[in-house]
Amino acid sequence: MNEQESHQLASQIRTTTTRLIKKLRKKSETGSSLSLTERSVIALLDQHKQMLPSELAATEKITTQSMSQILNHLLELGCIIREASTTDKRKVYISLSPLGQEMLYRVRHEREEWLFKAITEVCTDEERELISRAMAPLTKIIDYE
Repeated sequence: MNEQESHQLASQIRTTTTRLIKKLRKKSETGSSLSLTERSVIALLDQHKQMLPSELAATEKITTQSMSQILNHLLELGCIIREASTTDKRKVYISLSPLGQEMLYRVRHEREEWLFKAITEVCTDEERELISRAMAPLTKIIDYE
């Protein structure tokens, strides 16, 4: 594959993955009440269990003021729990509430169910095999820094 073809492939991958992400966002009724950053914060808290607001802001690459607004909204919805540090009273740790965890898993389930249905109804066995084989190189691309 020459350089021009590689550029075209890069453009196709970008366009296709962007469209797929947008489609998946729409396929979750549960997640529609949350912004993209709010959904990302919930996923981060599920992964890390507990984080400081400043760590969340740094990870999301937003200001601490913006993160404060996001956390206030998630608190109003009952998705997070704020807990003061036992060693430093100035620090407040954020974790997922049971409701937040349930919401995250429901959103993931809704999206995966839609994707499963789309793959099984639209793709042939050969196309599903091709998608399966493409996962390893796509993962390499994602992991590239």
